Amino acid sequence: MSLFYFSITLAICSSALYHFVAKSTPSNVNFTVSLLVTYAVAFIVTLFTFFFFPAKNGIAAELKQLNWASIGLAAAIVGIEFGFLLTYRAGWNLGIAAVLVNVVASLILVPVAIFVFKDEISWVNILGILICLAGLVMLNWKR
Repeated sequence: MSLFYFSITLAICSSALYHFVAKSTPSNVNFTVSLLVTYAVAFIVTLFTFFFFPAKNGIAAELKQLNWASIGLAAAIVGIEFGFLLTYRAGWNLGIAAVLVNVVASLILVPVAIFVFKDEISWVNILGILICLAGLVMLNWKR
């Protein structure tokens, strides 16, 4: 399987697993303690990946190449973790919360993609965005 398909499959499967596990986290556990354990395990798993993706010039050289994005990513990850743990503790439905957050985040990223990263969107993409907006209305429709 090429990196193109493997990467998106990994992201999809990991996202689904993430939401299942976040929803399954006991509500009586302090979520800060839960996240400390999560990040400790993530650190160990990440260290294991050095066997597959070694730092060719050494870790010190790689650290010097980092920019603000690593710190921003860390802040975003913690925000996502806290946000979803609190969301599920507040009683949100697993399917609705995950879809709502991902669609709204994607809609926020459209202008960023266009104006910052110079991505191009087609009329088919615009139609997809309108369908996402319709989906948000339908997700929040009161019966």
